[in-house]
Amino acid sequence: MRAMFKIMFSLLVAVAMLGAARADEYTVKAGDVLAIAVWKEPDLTSNAVLVRPDGSFSFPLVGQVDARGKGVLELEKLITERLRKYISDPVVTVSVQEVKGNKVYVIGQVNKPGEFIVNPSVNVMQALSMAGGTTAFASLNNIIILRRTQGGQTAVPFHYSDVVHGKGLQENVELQAGDVVVVP
Repeated sequence: MRAMFKIMFSLLVAVAMLGAARADEYTVKAGDVLAIAVWKEPDLTSNAVLVRPDGSFSFPLVGQVDARGKGVLELEKLITERLRKYISDPVVTVSVQEVKGNKVYVIGQVNKPGEFIVNPSVNVMQALSMAGGTTAFASLNNIIILRRTQGGQTAVPFHYSDVVHGKGLQENVELQAGDVVVVP
């Protein structure tokens, strides 16, 4: 009976750890709105902390926080560390209130061009579906994905006809925040 209890406890711990890893998968983006709370510190609680276009935000006693490339758990740890100068053993909770920064854009010969919030992620075919599909005038084998990189901007080709027939499936890439799908 004890062995069964140990196995079940181990499984519960593994599931909890897996859940914690998944909670941290979302990377905070510019435009997102965060809720930050410090337990027993009502003056340090805000449900509307905007992540600015440069990827940072301000928080009382903490100052400027660079959120670029960080998940919720990373931000909690960072804020906790900075608050330790002023509060003994702060308990910080960070959550994403509004996902506004994880946007992709679909333009050109689609039925509903525009910006789409993707949570947590979408591939090219899913983005085209969100845009209502392509029009009869679309050049399906000349679709490109414009992606910002550190070196500038790149154009990633996408051949709709191949992907729809099960060929070239590697072209159906996961889109990143800020990607523009251009359907000529």
